[in-house]
Amino acid sequence: MNLLAFDTSTEALSIAVQRGADSPLVHEGPGGAQASASLIPTIQGLLERAGMRLRELDAIVFGRGPGSFTGLRTACSVAQGLAFGAGTPVLPVDTLLAVAEEARAAVGFERVLAVLDARMDEVYSAAYVHDSGRWQREGDFTLGPPESVRLAAGWAMAGNAFAAYGNRLPAGGPRAVALPTAAALLRLAPAMLAAGLAVPAAQALPLYIRDKVAQTTAERAAIRAGQPLRP
Repeated sequence: MNLLAFDTSTEALSIAVQRGADSPLVHEGPGGAQASASLIPTIQGLLERAGMRLRELDAIVFGRGPGSFTGLRTACSVAQGLAFGAGTPVLPVDTLLAVAEEARAAVGFERVLAVLDARMDEVYSAAYVHDSGRWQREGDFTLGPPESVRLAAGWAMAGNAFAAYGNRLPAGGPRAVALPTAAALLRLAPAMLAAGLAVPAAQALPLYIRDKVAQTTAERAAIRAGQPLRP
């Protein structure tokens, strides 16, 4: 398959282009504010190196979230714009699933609690089991303080939350630092496309778990004072 994949949901920018059975072309770089400026030129460069045009793609694969609000908006808008112009379907993929897949490929984890730094003293998490070549999510996505994360016996943790919250996350299982990479998205895409999960460009939408972008001045003051926040 001919695929373009990218993720801008974290502090890293990850892009990959797959042309048929060729080895994918991969770009990893700084994300954040820089991602919105560098994403499209880098995609164009990788497509040129692969000798492909947008209209030759079978799908555009992107990390839909959860993650950085700005990063998710960037990914969705670029996926929509490219897909509309090329008449190509899009494949939104959960970023936590991509974390689980990256951990599986890197260190062999198959029962993974994926944990991403959500800022504001919180983490995103979801549990995934890899069986018979496919991933299955166990339960729903969660968002909360690191202490609220529960790790079942026999499970591993993977993600980018260890540097900030390592001693506040549950102990007892193996850990792996992992991000939702474009290479992981490429590995996930064939089975998801075969399952009919591709959607039209207009449905390239972000997955938001948190409904607030930032705290108010009063909320920040309350946190510093150790006071509960008002609903």
